[in-house]
Amino acid sequence: MSLRLVTWNIQRGGSGREQAIASVLRAANPDVVVLQEATQPAVVERVAHDAGMQAWGALPRTSLGFLSRVPLAHHAWYRPRFSRHAFLEIVPAGTSLRIYGVHLAAVHAAWTERRRALELKALLRSIARHPSGPHVLTGDFNTLAPGELLDVRALPRRLRTLVWLSGGRIRWRTIQRVLDAGYLDAFRARHPSEPGLTFPTWSPHVRLDYVFVPAGDAPAIRDCRVLVGAGAAAASDHFPVLSEIAIGLPYPDAPGG
Repeated sequence: MSLRLVTWNIQRGGSGREQAIASVLRAANPDVVVLQEATQPAVVERVAHDAGMQAWGALPRTSLGFLSRVPLAHHAWYRPRFSRHAFLEIVPAGTSLRIYGVHLAAVHAAWTERRRALELKALLRSIARHPSGPHVLTGDFNTLAPGELLDVRALPRRLRTLVWLSGGRIRWRTIQRVLDAGYLDAFRARHPSEPGLTFPTWSPHVRLDYVFVPAGDAPAIRDCRVLVGAGAAAASDHFPVLSEIAIGLPYPDAPGG
């Protein structure tokens, strides 16, 4: 048994692009979708209906929302201490899998990278309070992974100025913190040499959207890929990321299993 999971930043609430978003999701056929910038519940409800999802959730002025084709045992928004942003927790019914939706602080600058690292630290502390078990961290982390480079020249002038004002050099620490906590970058595990760029859709030059699983659950990753194409490009400024994750151990049908 496996679960198809999509993470997608739908850009400023998604208003006016409901049909385009739903069309991409119908083609991807996910079981669960974690949305970022899903700030308009009416839009999320419309997308859920058009995409054939039986459950959805969103809160006004709260970035994280979800859609689900499968029944859910639990979902909730949490704001850990010292975090400026809420995180989303989803548990599909009949499984022990927990899905944590993330949308970290935006803007490429040294001080926002420090903020992202603190937000991520708060989430990891919250996860540690649960009994150990299979789980996924996914969403728009708004940061670069170790070894990946930001072409500052590709940024709008306003953002280039912010990079310069913050010292001109950004130490990308947030994703390293996730890796140091014992997680595996699912896309990079499946595609070691592919860039996997997710933003912006009209001229992709950075990978901001991720799926992480505990390193010990690496065999559970059946698939992880960026859904590029004209449909996704018309629907948002981010490309969605689709992963397929086996539920339960062992994973005899997984690559190398």
